[in-house]
Amino acid sequence: MRKLFGTDGVRGTANIHPMTAEMALRIGAAVGRYFRREAGGVHRVVIGKDTRLSGYMFENALTAGLTSTGMNVLLLGPVPTPAVGLMTRSMRADLGVMISASHNPAQDNGIKFFGPDGFKLSDRAEAEIEALVEAGVEPAQPGHIGRAKRIDDARFRYGERVKSSLPRDLRLDGLKVVVDCANGGAYRAAPEVLWELGAEVISVGVSPDGFNINRGCGSTQPQVAAETVVAHGADVGICLDGDADRAVVIDETGRIADGDQLLAMLAGRWAGDGRLDGGALVATVMSNLGLERFLAGRGIGLERTGVGDRYVVERMRAGGFNLGGEQSGHIVMTDYATTGDGLMAGLHFLSEMVLSGQPASTLARQFEPVPQLLKNVRFAAGQAPLDLPQVQTAIAEAETALNGKGRLLIRKSGTEPLIRVMAECEDEALLARTVDEVVDAVSRGLDA
Repeated sequence: MRKLFGTDGVRGTANIHPMTAEMALRIGAAVGRYFRREAGGVHRVVIGKDTRLSGYMFENALTAGLTSTGMNVLLLGPVPTPAVGLMTRSMRADLGVMISASHNPAQDNGIKFFGPDGFKLSDRAEAEIEALVEAGVEPAQPGHIGRAKRIDDARFRYGERVKSSLPRDLRLDGLKVVVDCANGGAYRAAPEVLWELGAEVISVGVSPDGFNINRGCGSTQPQVAAETVVAHGADVGICLDGDADRAVVIDETGRIADGDQLLAMLAGRWAGDGRLDGGALVATVMSNLGLERFLAGRGIGLERTGVGDRYVVERMRAGGFNLGGEQSGHIVMTDYATTGDGLMAGLHFLSEMVLSGQPASTLARQFEPVPQLLKNVRFAAGQAPLDLPQVQTAIAEAETALNGKGRLLIRKSGTEPLIRVMAECEDEALLARTVDEVVDAVSRGLDA
């Protein structure tokens, strides 16, 4: 069992356990020892971060821990998470680290790890690293302490890689694009890439101050971007999150399309072109039933996984699939990237607009979603509301009520102290009633 690692690395509020400078140093030393199995040779780790104020603190602490075990650290500065996966492979590093809490507010931060192949670590690897954190590690001898160096062109390398996933002669001339960078890691890279491809770019969320990442902007709060699309008569909007590994699309009317719609569009086009490996899409248990029906109607399979883009990627690699993602906007295209890439997903949507001549409003509405309702209940440390008998009874009753009419999903968030209660049902009154009954049971259990 992992105690330190969650769904996507280590995450929490900055300066509160486990996201303290002391713990980051210990984690750095542990992961450095884990990947530096041999005493000799040159060992490298690349570190990227988003724009949170606490990123400076964790960057320094991790660098100290890593260099103490003999790892040479290459500092990328503010970059999207997928840039770290890319640079880990391209720089032949032993390890990649991204300092980010993704879509979480500025007071939170996190640490994500990538192996030498550019893919996120397995549960087993994280459990072994946790054991090293608890046990402590011996530092390297004085003559073997690592060095640290800044890499100034990381975002340019990333930008070139993202553009190379498109047809070489494709341009975005004539498209007016709103891009919302959530005041995060892509605040420079995303507008630059779109401009280089010929788009007229209107940028939102490109003035980070250390505190405003994801605040009133980005993929989880796209209302400002939607208003900007309409106000400027833009053709489309792309909203990224704080570390730019997810995206949602806004059509010319201001309507927002989530990751399920993007996945449906890509899967349908790729299947038609004969390049959807395995004849299936990989998505999580959160993806809408409407997506499943859309795919079935086109003879495309759907492989469901647990929530978290790394579980999607693990299933893709195990089954030989090349397209997967999450409703939240993680879109993984393993032909081009090792993890979810919001900017790349957005570019492929724009590419389809150019190649098909269809507006965003057509491409972003591939299926009619089944009504879905998600509510969250926050809990305190040490509480386990899902283990309470009255909560289990409420869940069982809700499942019985939805049997044959919809589905219910109850889970503990892997990134925040939340119980997520989600249901799907075409009977919206029944949908609301079943979700509310479970939420009420959880809330009463926490208050007891």
